[in-house]
Amino acid sequence: MLPRPSWSDKLAENMKSPLLKILCTVAFVAVQGLNALAANFQIRDGDRVVFLGDSITEQRLYTTYLEAYALTRHPTWKLSFRNVGWGGDTSWLRQRTHPDEKELFAANETSQQKMVEDSVGRGLGRDVLPLKPTLVTVKFGMNDHSYQPFREDIFRAYVRSQTQIAKVLAESGARVTFLTPQPIEDKRSDPDKDVRNQSLRRFSDGLKELAGKSGASFADQFDPYMAILLRERAGNPPGFIGGGDAVHPGPIGQTLMAWAVLKEMGASPEVSRAEIDAKAQKVVAAKGCRVENLKQAGGILTFDRTDSALPMPIDERAEAALKLAPVAEELNQLELRITGLAGGTYDVTIDGELAGKVSADELGKGWNFANASGPITKQAREVLKLIFDKNNIFFRRWREIQLFSFPGWAQGPEVEGKRAAALARLDQQIAGMEAQIDKARQPKPHRFEVKPSGQ
Repeated sequence: MLPRPSWSDKLAENMKSPLLKILCTVAFVAVQGLNALAANFQIRDGDRVVFLGDSITEQRLYTTYLEAYALTRHPTWKLSFRNVGWGGDTSWLRQRTHPDEKELFAANETSQQKMVEDSVGRGLGRDVLPLKPTLVTVKFGMNDHSYQPFREDIFRAYVRSQTQIAKVLAESGARVTFLTPQPIEDKRSDPDKDVRNQSLRRFSDGLKELAGKSGASFADQFDPYMAILLRERAGNPPGFIGGGDAVHPGPIGQTLMAWAVLKEMGASPEVSRAEIDAKAQKVVAAKGCRVENLKQAGGILTFDRTDSALPMPIDERAEAALKLAPVAEELNQLELRITGLAGGTYDVTIDGELAGKVSADELGKGWNFANASGPITKQAREVLKLIFDKNNIFFRRWREIQLFSFPGWAQGPEVEGKRAAALARLDQQIAGMEAQIDKARQPKPHRFEVKPSGQ
């Protein structure tokens, strides 16, 4: 009997396949490049992340941007994300359990604690705990403060409710990150003097204190967002930077929110970087990527580059955010540095598509092409689109089918059977979407060409 081929023999034989060579190269680069970047990031491999909050969370914008960062920056991680934001909701989960708020605010310490335990317990028990989260981000405060000057009685209920949320989630084994609300953006030159923002400032300070006491993490987006508002309003008082409305920022404002939160959560700025000495025709350094087949002929430099991850996709509707905050510098560094080039402007193409016209000086210092034209940005934005689609399906599943309340005359085993079947179909769709996302977020090798413009 002939000996059975060993695992190493099989691998050596299979590596003759060009497709497998590419996949193995990508996997090797990913493992080499990403471990160091993930050390301080609050989202971890294997996490089931749940976003809990009010209408700003329900918009599925900042949450989708957070999700897109994690999935593209760590393409080998197994991650899932679910959004259970509810418009009008509060830290005592008003929209889910409908407590008597006048009674809640007026209650003594003992009575208020009982009300909070009941309301928070039922709300989390229905909408969050069944998802078995390992990490929950909690963003309340906008509705809690009731759009009015600071009220101590409401603040007391807010702190008690957030504390109870942290307690229940910790007991379930989930880590908690509290997010502050962002400021209200009315068209005035002094948003920091708005009494509603002054109230939100105090709620945010209280949240930071209780996070420290409860062992939860804390992410402040109020201060960074307010700083941008104040800077922009100084030159253009009637300006409106966030899009959307005063309370609900659009993609631009929510990209700023995601930027602030990701930084607070320990997100790394680096995707990958490569340095090439054109004069010596050699690769000087490569971190988080692999550069091969470097050649120079007729003044044209070509090489193959395989990155360990995709850059964080920037919503096309939100590109103005890149001019308002250092999003690219602090979250999205996909760098190409080429020294030894003659002066002038160069066309950089990726797989034959023009990515940018870049000066020799800029290339020598390091060009960040994380949001440049071409196949890499297109791939990242396709991942973002798929994530939006998946999240919309989950929202319909949860709010429109799972929580749909049938009138009494329509209830019964047959109706519940149809509901169960519909939920199963949507669960299958979500699983299919997640499989598409996992496939779409895998980086690919690309052919780069750098040549003098006009050549």
